[in-house]
Amino acid sequence: MTKTDTSGPERVLPTPSHTVGPFYGYALPFPGGEEIAPAGHPDTVTVHGYVLDGEGRPLPDAFVEVWGACPDGTVPRVDGALRRDPATGGHLGRNGVEFTGWGRAQTDANGHWYARTLRPGARGGGAPYLSVCVFARGLLTHLFTRIYLPGDESALAADPLLGRLGERRGTLIADEEAAGTHRFDIRLQGEGETVFLEFR
Repeated sequence: MTKTDTSGPERVLPTPSHTVGPFYGYALPFPGGEEIAPAGHPDTVTVHGYVLDGEGRPLPDAFVEVWGACPDGTVPRVDGALRRDPATGGHLGRNGVEFTGWGRAQTDANGHWYARTLRPGARGGGAPYLSVCVFARGLLTHLFTRIYLPGDESALAADPLLGRLGERRGTLIADEEAAGTHRFDIRLQGEGETVFLEFR
């Protein structure tokens, strides 16, 4: 779609395309969205990082949704991440007991995000991973990727997806900073761009 500039000689100017953000401030963030693991669970891991644009600048208004299998590899079948108070309609938060496997984190003013979850178990023939969906300014549609956690090098070496990526496989494997803490930056474009997946 275009529009005509009537302030001078007639010329056609492009109108901006619609993107998926940044329109997240209302309703989508919710308290405790990044706290996926049940409170006090001994096997909690923290995954954190930055969402970066094509020039390496952090995005302060992106969303990162994370989903992972249970530690035994089964798919969580409980809801509860977005529980509401039936009387007031307000947000009650997670119940702190069941593991839903899903969470949503908004980047802060420095483009940083984090999620506390349980280390996923393997499903099918590949290495265990966390599924990620990224929403950010300038994107015409959300992006999908994976986070593989280090620790089982034989499983990572045998993973079918990682095996097809060659030198770019490292963009899907988090760095271990300390026991139970992993760093995973999401680069939307440019050098070191994260591998994104397309589902058909």
